[in-house]
Amino acid sequence: MGEVFAFIGFDPELFARYAPALLSGLWTTLSLVAISTPLGFALGIPIALARYQGGATTNALAVGFTGFFRGTPLLAQLFLLYYGAAEFNGALKSVGLWWLFRDAFTCAALVFTLNTAAYQAEILRGAMAAVPAGQTEAGMALGLGRAMINRLIVWPQAMRLALRPLGNELILMIKASSIASVITVVDLMGATKRAFSGSLSFELYLWAALIYLALVEIVRRVWNALERRWRIA
Repeated sequence: MGEVFAFIGFDPELFARYAPALLSGLWTTLSLVAISTPLGFALGIPIALARYQGGATTNALAVGFTGFFRGTPLLAQLFLLYYGAAEFNGALKSVGLWWLFRDAFTCAALVFTLNTAAYQAEILRGAMAAVPAGQTEAGMALGLGRAMINRLIVWPQAMRLALRPLGNELILMIKASSIASVITVVDLMGATKRAFSGSLSFELYLWAALIYLALVEIVRRVWNALERRWRIA
């Protein structure tokens, strides 16, 4: 049996020693994604509306926001906010916001929220733009206001179109969350690096990769089920 475990790259003793740490890191990873993705979606909605039907000023602000967070590396954004905030700790303390930037986890959650908000906003904007203009014009002809047209006509169809890209963004966030370890967040990758430094066993990185793969596969299957159900409805 030991030879079989060795062949497939599994050491039971190593697993028993480090599995609790990896599970703790997995919980941190799931927490980061569970916080940042819904908040990013909530923030992405007004940004998408500003891009889709906002005035010149709001559109320019939305374009600047999405352009920055989609055009710069997520790692650079993480360093900029976490290490850069220390330069303004006095000002941040005076307004009561230092706690947000001092803690690595909350800072990572903020950066991930802003980053995914930019991507989700563009997904939603594109989905809204794909709804035939004639349907909006029909709503206006019926005397519906812009808010009612969005709620009753545009958003239901846009969400169907955006569902698959939003699922892809969630998958990307799960994988991108691994960089949180560079600012000392002990997520799955951070826990794996700590375990590796204590064991020098490359097998630990294989386990981490398989866990990420399992998470992505779960999301993919759930999203496929949602798409099928929405299509039937």
